[in-house]
Amino acid sequence: MKAVSKIYQSPEAALDGLLFDGMSIMSGGFGLSGNPESLIPVVRASGVKGLTVISNNAGADGFGLWMLLETRQIAKMISSYVGENKLFEQQYLSGELELELNPQGTLAERIRAGGAGIPAFYTPTGVGTVVAEGKPTAEFDGRTYVMERWLRADVSIVKAWKADPEGNLMFRKTARNFNPVMATAGKVTVVEVEEIFEAGTFDADCIHTPGIYVDRIVKCTINEKRIEKLTVRERESA
Repeated sequence: MKAVSKIYQSPEAALDGLLFDGMSIMSGGFGLSGNPESLIPVVRASGVKGLTVISNNAGADGFGLWMLLETRQIAKMISSYVGENKLFEQQYLSGELELELNPQGTLAERIRAGGAGIPAFYTPTGVGTVVAEGKPTAEFDGRTYVMERWLRADVSIVKAWKADPEGNLMFRKTARNFNPVMATAGKVTVVEVEEIFEAGTFDADCIHTPGIYVDRIVKCTINEKRIEKLTVRERESA
């Protein structure tokens, strides 16, 4: 029997049949690096609402997950950084948007645990702060730790640099921060990729995410690579 291809012809086709109201979505990226910028507009156009979105941040003004905030499709964000986004701030302070704030390393580990099938773990990060409120704590070797639960999602949308038809992925630089762990923690993982290579092209030692975690692949239609915050200084005289 011929294997079903993982490669889809458009972002719309890649997300077809996966989106529904009230679902959870993991969205890769770190700042504006590695955002699934071809797939987010498809989520917006679908009109699904009441979303719980798990992402390091919520984009920046006019870009990334900001697009879903603008249309009020996100009900809850599970994030670690919410700066550089005035719309996020407005919706949170007005009570429109629920926020579950995580230390950045804790967020990454919760996602990794979800992909590894580990329902909970203990960390010292956040003990004695608002982060630990309402969570179980325990003492190990004389130090207090707070229990954190795994994170999983109905769909993970991920951006990679290179893929082959089997879904083996390679990421580039900062885009590797959250995308690889999110690829493991979605019930369905959809990857937009800059380049698709023939099977057998990749050296196995260079693969960051094995294809077993990837369900659908589509070539990017948007690759803007924006700068989130441009900082410059005058050139010193020779």
